[in-house]
Amino acid sequence: MKAPTLGCEGVTGPGGVNAPRRRVHLIDTTLRDGAQAPGVALTSDQRVEIAAALDAIGIDEIEVGCPAMGNAEQAVIRRIVSMKPAARLTAWCRACEADLDAAAACGLEAVHLSVPGSTIQLAALDKSWDWVRNTLTTLLPGVRRRFAFVSVGVMDASRTEPARLIELASLCDALGVDRLRLADTVGLWNPRTAAAAVSLVKVASPRLIIGVHTHNDLGMATANALAALEAGADCADTTVLGLGERAGNAPLEELVMALRTTTELISGVRAEGLATVCEHVAGCVDEQVHARKPIVGSNVFRHESGIHVRGMLRDPRCFEPFGPEAVGRIGASGRQLELGTHSGRAGLIAALWTEGVCPCESVLETLLDRIRIHAETTRGAVSPAQAAAMHHQLVAGR
Repeated sequence: MKAPTLGCEGVTGPGGVNAPRRRVHLIDTTLRDGAQAPGVALTSDQRVEIAAALDAIGIDEIEVGCPAMGNAEQAVIRRIVSMKPAARLTAWCRACEADLDAAAACGLEAVHLSVPGSTIQLAALDKSWDWVRNTLTTLLPGVRRRFAFVSVGVMDASRTEPARLIELASLCDALGVDRLRLADTVGLWNPRTAAAAVSLVKVASPRLIIGVHTHNDLGMATANALAALEAGADCADTTVLGLGERAGNAPLEELVMALRTTTELISGVRAEGLATVCEHVAGCVDEQVHARKPIVGSNVFRHESGIHVRGMLRDPRCFEPFGPEAVGRIGASGRQLELGTHSGRAGLIAALWTEGVCPCESVLETLLDRIRIHAETTRGAVSPAQAAAMHHQLVAGR
């Protein structure tokens, strides 16, 4: 009996290998927004390690924290700055001199100023739209002299009136701001409205770099970031594993692979490092990566159903959008063809071959029945080694 084999695999965008692909800029804010998640308390060493890991896989920009939080925050930011990473390092600041002074003291050359946009946020902060306009007009000329790159963020942009977004974009453009970042602060965008918001400000101020910051309260953070980028946004914020406030942010690993497999857009992130980075961050926050977590969960490359396994043995693309090695899952952490209640002959034969067993045709049906009963009874998969042992018992009994 011939041993089954896995077919060739690869990753190709929907437009094919010759389609033109626009480069987009990914920003990771695990060390700022991710670190603000309840129960997360990263040590200084962990934050430095995460920054180094992100830089190693080619992230374009790292939002390293909020210098205004105090001496301890500034000390770890200085450590990251001293590493001289290839990634741009940005500090999150309120629109005030004290926060900007703290960022400058850390040796940062890029800064992000956040201002409230929606009526809800303005009222909560006891601010007015006139305050936003006047503060930026007064503050930004000095900020441009102190920092090489200046980003302005609109908090709650998804609930900000379109006329205000246009006005703010025009003001930032006139004041020499490099980037305008639209934040979906409570995750109320959907892909259509995210794309519309980006298109609105792109038309109003085409010179500005446009970024988006999406939250996952309704489970659409990745989809919204993807739609915004396809609509013309230049940048998108992410966090590793989607770590962040409430339901979190757009997960870095999801957006990287969604860009790669479903669009003509490309990022500079080396996808083969994603699994390692995700596992490292999960360890830092004392969390397990959920088995069904897209891209890096343990179930993503596990197959049991007889129809699925038979297709996988012919061509892995039958039931995988990309192979495990694409995100750095190799060896024991890579693809697994398992035996259980839904297994078929093809999967069983493949499992036996991995154990060096040439299957005896006359016992296969009986062996399948035993495997299904065992899996149902134990509520778990049957390993190839267990299947081989059962096979030997049946053959010996004959």
